[in-house]
Amino acid sequence: MSRLQQLVSLFLLTFSFLAYAEEVTLPFKGITLNADFQTSDAQPLSDGVIVLVHGTLAHNHMEIIRAFQEQLTENGYHTLAINLSLGVDNRHGMYDCNTPHQHKHTDALTEVDQWIQWLKNQGADKITLLGHSRGGNQVAWYTSEHPEQVQRQVLIAPATWSAEQERVDYQTRYKKNLEQVIKEAEQTPENAWLKNTDFIYCANSEVTAGSFLNYYKPDTRFNTPDIIKNTTTPTLVFSGSEDTTVKDLPVQMKRIDNPHIRYFDIEGADHFFMDLYTDEVVELIVEFLESN
Repeated sequence: MSRLQQLVSLFLLTFSFLAYAEEVTLPFKGITLNADFQTSDAQPLSDGVIVLVHGTLAHNHMEIIRAFQEQLTENGYHTLAINLSLGVDNRHGMYDCNTPHQHKHTDALTEVDQWIQWLKNQGADKITLLGHSRGGNQVAWYTSEHPEQVQRQVLIAPATWSAEQERVDYQTRYKKNLEQVIKEAEQTPENAWLKNTDFIYCANSEVTAGSFLNYYKPDTRFNTPDIIKNTTTPTLVFSGSEDTTVKDLPVQMKRIDNPHIRYFDIEGADHFFMDLYTDEVVELIVEFLESN
């Protein structure tokens, strides 16, 4: 085959792949949810779909989500990368800290469920959830409450939590006492606004008291290893040896003895598993999907 023929073949292959990718939308509580739907002609939709969930205040076009979606689709899997709305109509891109916050951590569970029902209405079955960082925690939380809806779950650097570490992190980042802010939020009506409040990655934000408490009031379910330790859903977990965001994940995972869980610590990977680490993780995901 000549070099020109090779280039033409590559172009046609790429065009064929792109032709099966589209943004889809879903009406939900007066706003529009959106997601990127990529289908493979290697199998029917009824054979299953992988739903990808991004991390904190992020989006479905961030590099890690896009890389995993494209590689998994190229491996013959249908994929749906969703944008969590975070209370914003038809949201795209990173959440703007200037936008008042009225979203909740647990809103993701409801939106994931809406997309699963949408997929089933399209004829899909055998749902696999894949979440990164906070999205990994939200996936595990959803699966723990709706195990009948999920065939498998893949958790990439899922969030960990302890009340003490949360307190220390808030004090370090904002030089403020988290317990004092929680107390103020508890004494405020749920839908009332807290002004000039430091919230997640957004300093001096406007946030409802209910939203602040939903993210910060102590709850062991924020700690992903606690959620999955007794799961019966086939579960694949990844940590990165150079991850400084969920540093305690390897220690916690090594304490879990559950035959339904496979765990890999990827040497050299940071929180985002880019480039060759994406290839390594996808290879392990494909092996896991083929055996479960």
